Amino acid sequence: MLHNLTGWHALIVLAILLLVFGSTKLPSLAKGVGQSMRILKDEVRDDKTATAHDDAGDTTAPTFADTASTPVPYRHAS
Repeated sequence: MLHNLTGWHALIVLAILLLVFGSTKLPSLAKGVGQSMRILKDEVRDDKTATAHDDAGDTTAPTFADTASTPVPYRHAS
């Protein structure tokens, strides 16, 4: 789809962007996109480390086998 694009095409696209957004808004737009990408990358990294810690062997939570052998207290109906 984009195999026939050359350097001239990129220059034309950049010129159109400069005309549409203006030279003052482009740096702030690029800064905002960069900050968003940095936040996304940090969140993905935090999610991976949290998942790794959860899978590392959290033995405090009872498993089904532990709860199946525990007797349930009997309540008398009054």
